Amino acid sequence: MKFLSVMLALTGLLTAPLSAADWLTEQPDASAFTLVGANSQARLYIDKEALPGVQRAAHNLVSDIAKVTGKTLLLGQQTQSEQLVIIGSLGHSAVLDRLIAEGKLDVSAIEGRWEAYQIKTLQQPLPGVKQALVIAGSDKRGAIYGVYSLSEAIGVSPWYWWADVPVKRKSSLYVQASAAMVDAPKVKYRGIFLNDEAPALTNWVKEKFGDYNAQFYVHVFELLLRLKANYMWPAMWNNAFADDDPSNALLADEMGIVMGTSHHEPMMRADKEWNRYGEGPWEYSTNRDNIYRFWQQGAQRHKQLESLFTLGMRGQEDEPMSEGENIGLLEQIVADQRQILSDTFTDDIRQVPQVWALYKEVQGFYERGMRVPDDVTLLWADDNFGNIRRLPTAEERKRSGGAGVYYHFDYVGGPRSYRWINTVPIAKIWEQMHLAWQYQADRIWIVNVGDLKPMELPTDFFLRMAWNPTAFSAATQAAFSKQWASQQFGPEYAADIARILDGYIRHNGRRKPEAVEADTYSILHYNEAGRVSTELKALAELNQQVEKALPPVYQDSYFQLVAYPLLATQAVFELNHNLALNRLHGKQGRVTTNDYANQVRYWFNRDQQLSGQYHQLADGRWKHMMSQPHIGYTYWRNPPANLMPVVSTYAPAAEPVADMGVAVQGSELSWPLNEPLGQDLALPDFTLYGQQQRYIEIFNKQLKPFTFNAATSAPWIRLSQTTGDVNQQQRIWVSIDWQGLSEGTHQGWVHVQGTGWGGARILVKASKTPQAVKGNFVEADGYISLQASDATIYGNHARAWWAPIPGHGYAGQSVSASAHADYVWQKDEPAPYLEFPLYLFSQGQFDLHLWLAPSLGFVPGRGLRLAVGLDDQVPQTLDILSDSSQQAWQQSVLDGLRKVTTRIHMTQAGQHKLRLYLRDPGVVLQKLIVDTGGLQPSYLGPPASLYIR
Repeated sequence: MKFLSVMLALTGLLTAPLSAADWLTEQPDASAFTLVGANSQARLYIDKEALPGVQRAAHNLVSDIAKVTGKTLLLGQQTQSEQLVIIGSLGHSAVLDRLIAEGKLDVSAIEGRWEAYQIKTLQQPLPGVKQALVIAGSDKRGAIYGVYSLSEAIGVSPWYWWADVPVKRKSSLYVQASAAMVDAPKVKYRGIFLNDEAPALTNWVKEKFGDYNAQFYVHVFELLLRLKANYMWPAMWNNAFADDDPSNALLADEMGIVMGTSHHEPMMRADKEWNRYGEGPWEYSTNRDNIYRFWQQGAQRHKQLESLFTLGMRGQEDEPMSEGENIGLLEQIVADQRQILSDTFTDDIRQVPQVWALYKEVQGFYERGMRVPDDVTLLWADDNFGNIRRLPTAEERKRSGGAGVYYHFDYVGGPRSYRWINTVPIAKIWEQMHLAWQYQADRIWIVNVGDLKPMELPTDFFLRMAWNPTAFSAATQAAFSKQWASQQFGPEYAADIARILDGYIRHNGRRKPEAVEADTYSILHYNEAGRVSTELKALAELNQQVEKALPPVYQDSYFQLVAYPLLATQAVFELNHNLALNRLHGKQGRVTTNDYANQVRYWFNRDQQLSGQYHQLADGRWKHMMSQPHIGYTYWRNPPANLMPVVSTYAPAAEPVADMGVAVQGSELSWPLNEPLGQDLALPDFTLYGQQQRYIEIFNKQLKPFTFNAATSAPWIRLSQTTGDVNQQQRIWVSIDWQGLSEGTHQGWVHVQGTGWGGARILVKASKTPQAVKGNFVEADGYISLQASDATIYGNHARAWWAPIPGHGYAGQSVSASAHADYVWQKDEPAPYLEFPLYLFSQGQFDLHLWLAPSLGFVPGRGLRLAVGLDDQVPQTLDILSDSSQQAWQQSVLDGLRKVTTRIHMTQAGQHKLRLYLRDPGVVLQKLIVDTGGLQPSYLGPPASLYIR
């Protein structure tokens, strides 16, 4: 653990993302640079030869300063000012060149680097200039990023336009005289893919802009630049970026965005362009000449524009090629595409950026031997659900083109599409992309953000991490939501807002809303659905408090970024929760069946009302943005509209009568309707260290109230009440008088009488086996349930270690097996391990269930392994990916979890040590369950077992 502590301490020293620059203040200082003072303000200088993108950013800075201070600074080629902001990129600014030549400005830290920038104050750099604040970029984008860094520091959120985030007004702005900053990206190309963009984004774009034109894309490009991104795949479902508006590509190049096309759109040609202009079938084996010319036109069109060319070929509309896995044909396709680039560009073709996306079946071509030239970037993909399929080996890391990752926050396809709302926890993104960084997949990071609008938080995190992956450790990523909330809404409520954000995303990370159904969360076992309902209700109440406290200026932004995703998430869950109760009560013949049917209707309408509220914000500014159907899925494709589920209804007798029914915790059965023939209803068994209360529910099947009486067969059975009136339903809580019970196993009954003849008899069993169990997790109720984060870690060393990941997994804390790249555990080498002290009252062969993140085997041929050992037994190695079937993968991504079961042999009851040994990095453990015979079906599993201190 000492190694881990040192590692976390060092990473904690890194610059915190999103934090306001230490060099900016509102307080005047004799030596500080005055950007805007009480009686003076700086002038901004930009050279007339400055590149258009830099000029645009400089104008935006003037606008940003005006938003903050109300003062509009002059921008131009004049240098006569006591306080002068100098903006430029090296080689495109006469003033910068002069300062460098005169030795007044040292740019050695950025010169020759990709997209680097430097911000520095200078004293008396030019005649008549007392102080200068220099924002110098190594290139165009470096200067732009420097400008937007200042904008962010003074309080303008990158989301000011896209989420209506207001700017906090400040009367003055000063920069410390000692201020100096140098920064540059660590991932070369960092961007987003607008995808699956109909109906929501498309209908919004058409209403607001007419089409996907430059008037729309200017806002996307500015957002990307403010987030220090530089790369984009444009919307393409029914659109063609360069053809819909010829000024789109020109604008991207001017502003500094490197354009590409998606993984299945080669050579800067959109899929829909083939529909419009293509001749013959999209089949290279039979229509080579026409497709070749089509690609030539794409290369020629982008000859003078900064572009990243996608190579390869898939079928139309992102389907596999009709030729199947014809590797020879694909190699010929890439060779022809390279020839087109050689014929088009005078530069060495190795200087023309190119990427081959190894998406879906295309990765199989590579694994079976297909290769592209070394200068082409290999873009590895996730499985469309955020689990990276492959990362570069040591040999592949030598390729000059490097590697990258194509990631997803949105997907259309099996086993269930998810397009509506944010479902990807920050910790999940960090864990997977940290692996990408560790294995040097650092040339391209691009993420499918769907409509963009619902994905503000994860998009922001992904792009900031792409800029500097080393700024985010397992610990610092957990603080991101709070930092982000503080930037958008101020620090006062940031902690509460972060709790709301993290809470709803954790819930959606457990299972995406589109995949939640009535039977997802158990209403019978472990109070599971009730606990989730309580979680979301508490967040909704906290949201209401924050919403009331925030000033009116923040309300629109807050609803978009926080309130809507939480409340809509709650609505989808509660709709299904109440649907499950409606079905159960209908099966049991309860009069409350109709009440739950009404609740289902309420939550369905609540979802619609929330969408309507979103669309009415700011006089309809975001109309259509939440129009993606998300209720009523029956298979992978979304329904045509949100569909109200079928509910059970119950028709009581016309004349008021009373009719008693009785049900018990943990069972669908009830008395007298479907009590098993000749058997009593039975409560789950009581144990000394297990659940201490269980309920009997007495319910009315008709409309007339009645009185019930309850009695026990033994004094050690306690009831919360023995009589009462029932209008609809009443719960009796049953507990055990352990002091009045002797050791051993006992049974008795609760007898409930009300209407009808005889009444219901409920069996109660209790086992009292006191032992010296201190310092252990104790078996109770037929299982031991363990959170991975409750383990003690032993044996960490410099090459391999277990480490916690806050915010990860169902419960918000997982433990990851980490190691240096290419670490291989040797058979005789001691391995780091997790240890859990257990006390069992049972002995024999038991199932051990391991709940792990649904990670994939990103190292070819290795699998993903860990070892399980009990006490000092030789540990048994498990490959958690041994079942590589499509069915197993589908279940794992639906659950957001991979479940692996192995057998352990407890030769005797008593104390034991359960140990999990590190074998491969990338294994992320969430939960362990030892089933000693009482584990009940549920989605989240039983709550953590009692640890006796």
